[in-house]
Amino acid sequence: MTSAPRWPPLCVPSVNLDAFLDAPQLSMGTSAAQATVPIVAAIGKAGTVSYAEVVTSISASSVGPDMRANIDDFLETTETALQVVGGAQRGKAVLILSPVDSALMRNTVYCLVEGDTDHRSIESAILEMVEQVAAYAPDYRLKQGVQFEVFGPDQPLHIPETGKFIGTRVTVLLETGADIITSAAKATAERLTEKAGAPT
Repeated sequence: MTSAPRWPPLCVPSVNLDAFLDAPQLSMGTSAAQATVPIVAAIGKAGTVSYAEVVTSISASSVGPDMRANIDDFLETTETALQVVGGAQRGKAVLILSPVDSALMRNTVYCLVEGDTDHRSIESAILEMVEQVAAYAPDYRLKQGVQFEVFGPDQPLHIPETGKFIGTRVTVLLETGADIITSAAKATAERLTEKAGAPT
């Protein structure tokens, strides 16, 4: 079930910025949302994403006390973005604080796409979206090729409290700078400035 609309609206530049160019305020959500929602939205162009789950791994040393005190809000906002912006029917976010001291954030995106799907179309949409995000967040990239696992009527995926799933599980591994939310905000500001006709 999709969550109720938020205000200010959640904005992911590569997905829905054009719809909110006249909004008085925008929310950039979370770094995890900025990294993963574009992938969910891209997959959704080729089929119905009944479930999206993201696992974000970030260095514990880069997480300040404010974020530590608001991890529940971080997860809730990310899950909302997966649905409201990404288009998934249901969404779940998991955060791992890694002992590794790194400025990079790693994200694994799992999407369940119902029924028969064109894997080439999904992969093409993902690669195109990665290029769009990398245009304003240069560290954004795929860690490896897109993975597909098909569950047919004879071997469905059994999901607790949901039942049988028939379709394709798409797995995407991403790497990006932990400051992707800053890059997204900068890209948004530049686009709004451009629309207003002011010099950049």
